[in-house]
Amino acid sequence: MHQHVHPKESSSQRIGWAFFLNVGFTIIEFIGGLLINSTAIMADAVHDLGDSLSIGLSWLLNRLSTKRANESYTYGYQRFSLLGALINGIVLIVGSIWILSEAIPRLSDPQMPNAEGMLGLAIFGVLVNGFAAYKLSQGKSLNERVLNWHLLEDVLGWLAVLIVAIVLMFAEWPILDPILSIGFTLFILINVAKNFITTIRIFLQATPDEALREEIIGELTSLDAVREIHHLHLWSLDGENHVLTAHLVLAEAIELAAQKNIKKVISEQLDKYELAHTTIELEYPQEICRDNDL
Repeated sequence: MHQHVHPKESSSQRIGWAFFLNVGFTIIEFIGGLLINSTAIMADAVHDLGDSLSIGLSWLLNRLSTKRANESYTYGYQRFSLLGALINGIVLIVGSIWILSEAIPRLSDPQMPNAEGMLGLAIFGVLVNGFAAYKLSQGKSLNERVLNWHLLEDVLGWLAVLIVAIVLMFAEWPILDPILSIGFTLFILINVAKNFITTIRIFLQATPDEALREEIIGELTSLDAVREIHHLHLWSLDGENHVLTAHLVLAEAIELAAQKNIKKVISEQLDKYELAHTTIELEYPQEICRDNDL
C-alpha cells in the first residue's frame, strides 16, 4: 500500500526572493560602508556576502530537490534541500564565530563611526532583510528555517546598528557597537546550533518526531485485525516530508477482500499525518518475516 503527497507550495520562489534581496543589499552595503568609513558595516557586508552565497547555493539545491523521482533517486531529490540546510548551518556557525572574533577585540579598542550614515543604512537594512525573513518564515522546510536564521541574524544586527547609531548621535559611547553585536550573535548561534543538530539527526535517519511515531503506533495497534507491529521505521526526507514503513501481523488469516478493507482503513487513519510516502506490509500469524535479521 502506497501513499504520495506532493507539496502544494514551492519554497524556491521564497528562497529566490531572499537571494536577490540579499545580493542587492550587500552591494549597497559595501558602497555605503566605504562612503561613511565604517569598518563595522564593511565587516557586516562581508558577512552578508557569505549569506548571499549560501542562500544562492540553497536556492539551486532547493530547485533540484523538486525534481521527480527516477531510477537513480527513487525517493526523489528532496534530500538535496536538506544538504542545503546542512551547508548553510555550517556557514552560519563559522560566520558567527568570525563575527565574535571581530567584535570581542573591539571591546578594548572601540572606534567611533559616522552615526548619521549608520542610521540610514540601518533603517534600510532592517526593511530589506526583514522583508526577506518574512518571505522565508512562510516556509516549513528545514532548509528555509536555517536560511531564515541567516536573515534574522541580519535583521537583529541592523537593529543593533540602528540603536547604536541613535545613541551615538547624542553620546560618544562607541563600545555599545561590539557589545550588542556579541549579544545578538550569541543568540543566533545558539538557535542555529539547535537546527544544525536537527539536520544532522535527519541525515542519520533518526525519527523526526518521537511523539508522532508513538501516535502512529497507537493508531495501528487499535485495529482489531492487527495483533502486533514490527519493523516500523519513521524517517524524514528533508525535515518536512516523512516516510513510514511497517509490518503489521494480522490476528488471523483472512481473505483478499478483507485485506483490502483493512488497507483502506489504515489509509484513512494515516491520511491526517500527511506522510510523503508509506509502505505497509500485512503478515499472517506464524508467518516468518524475511526481515527478522535486520
